Amino acid sequence: MTVVSPVRAGTETATAPPPGRRAARRAAGLAASLGVLLVVAAASVAIGAKPITLGEVWHGLAHYSGSDTDVVVRDVRVPRTVLGLLVGAALGLAGAVIQALTRNPLADPGLLGLNAGASAAVVSAISFLGVTSLTGYVWFAFLGTAVASVLVYALGGSRGATPVRLALAGTAVYAALYGYVNAVELLDTAALDKMRFWTVGSLASANMTVVKQVAPFLVVGAVLALALGRSLNAVALGDDTARALGTRLGRTRLLAMAAVTLLCGAATAACGPIAFVGLMVPHVVRALTGPDLRWTLPYAAVLSPVLLLAADVIGRVVSRPSELQAGVVTTLIGGPVFIYLVRRRRMAQL
Repeated sequence: MTVVSPVRAGTETATAPPPGRRAARRAAGLAASLGVLLVVAAASVAIGAKPITLGEVWHGLAHYSGSDTDVVVRDVRVPRTVLGLLVGAALGLAGAVIQALTRNPLADPGLLGLNAGASAAVVSAISFLGVTSLTGYVWFAFLGTAVASVLVYALGGSRGATPVRLALAGTAVYAALYGYVNAVELLDTAALDKMRFWTVGSLASANMTVVKQVAPFLVVGAVLALALGRSLNAVALGDDTARALGTRLGRTRLLAMAAVTLLCGAATAACGPIAFVGLMVPHVVRALTGPDLRWTLPYAAVLSPVLLLAADVIGRVVSRPSELQAGVVTTLIGGPVFIYLVRRRRMAQL
């Protein structure tokens, strides 16, 4: 596995704008990104198999009367949109943290085996414990993600973990756990039938119960990730430089793994594994903000829900009256983007 070092934080060119102007531009860009997010969120509530006007959306939110349209707005699309906002932000933050932690710009939550841990726990719950509800999946998926993260961290060397060791440990855990998942599905066709609806990654089954269950974990994980911005900037410069700057590498990596576990565990539990959001968005963000994670992380938390909600809306529109799951749409978009990123990195090294 090739670990690619990012551009060193703080590198400036002779024509770079003054720090104050650069910060103002980044703040303005973040405000504009929030505006785009509001527009996409409104579209998520209004667009679907049954088109709803913004006036009807407002009536369903502010003057609920129990009509069919009001029920669709408040009980179906609002929970779906809220969950998309939370899960999108979680995936974007987790992707940015993992890329900084492993110093690999092509890393995503799957690299550390976290999605595999969630899938292994859910398939075990379905096959051996008879769990069939989404609310039941949530806790098993979160537990599986937590166990996988602890295992990866231990195999990677615990406090002596390095980016390469973490990536290799994650790959090994991913392969072992997905081998287990495939074996259980082959031996239990009922588990296979139920798992295929969860593993595709979708917001379609969202409800406020699931939102309330996962929201505390997502909020704590997001706060922890955002608080690590300065320390992760130092980690991205290399271990020796980070130590020289006074960064406690073991503590930073442990807290970063905890943040990623909370974010990925809750997001995967609620929607199933959704690929490429945590990979694509940080790349777009770094083109806007540079490598400074104090800005990259907030931007990723705003723009990742834009991508996820847009994918969800596209999936509803292209196959009316049925729908294409958001995880399928992000994969269709992310595959070509990933190939482009790999080719660009390879050309840059020539």
